[in-house]
Amino acid sequence: MAEQNAQGCSGDCSSCGESCAQRDPKSLIEPTGEYNDIKHVIGVVSGKGGVGKSMTASMLAVLLKRMGRSVGLLDADITGPSIPKTFGISARAMQNEIGILPAETKTGIKLISINMMLEEKDSPVLWRGPIIAGAVKQFWHDVVWGALDYLIIDCPPGTGDVPLTVFQSIPLDGVVIVTSPQDLVALIVKKAYNMARMMDIPVLGIIENMSYAVCPDCGKKIELFGSGSESAAEELGVPLLAKMPIDPSLSRMVDNGEFERFDCDYLVPAAEAIDKKLNKQA
Repeated sequence: MAEQNAQGCSGDCSSCGESCAQRDPKSLIEPTGEYNDIKHVIGVVSGKGGVGKSMTASMLAVLLKRMGRSVGLLDADITGPSIPKTFGISARAMQNEIGILPAETKTGIKLISINMMLEEKDSPVLWRGPIIAGAVKQFWHDVVWGALDYLIIDCPPGTGDVPLTVFQSIPLDGVVIVTSPQDLVALIVKKAYNMARMMDIPVLGIIENMSYAVCPDCGKKIELFGSGSESAAEELGVPLLAKMPIDPSLSRMVDNGEFERFDCDYLVPAAEAIDKKLNKQA
């Protein structure tokens, strides 16, 4: 092993999982499969769990598909996968001589998740970090995505092994940060934002979930958890793409595997802004 310098760095990035100024984040980027042609890759991340990140990733995928884009959805939350249930996918993933075949939802969104490879859907995934990270890389390289305008990656919350693997190994065009309107919001958003900046990944914007509830009697918007995303977005210099309320009908559609049927426009501005920005850069 190379002798470490005064800061404890040997200069050998291949044996180190740390994110630092000496690392070129593009040095670990891996190619996707030879049968794939993916124009844009978007990571959906959050600084903490329980903010509706998977629902947000799913809604963006559906909206981009409704805009006429070809879309794939990679469920990188290996220990807490929820995407197949959201879209009513129960079949196991198939494989042929060229790779793993993703499932297709009713509207044609291509989808892969670890739950599609388990014997029992409620079996826990008792894997350590390196194996989980390897599964995410396999989804990127070995799945036959074909030609896609967008591949959306639903990352697990926080800044651990899997988000780091996605940021280092997959050529992201940008990330969307999902948060909730609580006093903790600034800290939550900054953690995700700073991780993206350290890895030289553009932050496309922030989506605030659970922004308010609508009174069923008078229609008044009630901010149950306060506010804070506007100030956080302004401080970081990134756009607040959309605000999504607490909507029980969305939860029912997820439970029934019928999420593609939603008819709300909460994230339409976010999907349109992302599509416009990335296609303008292309």
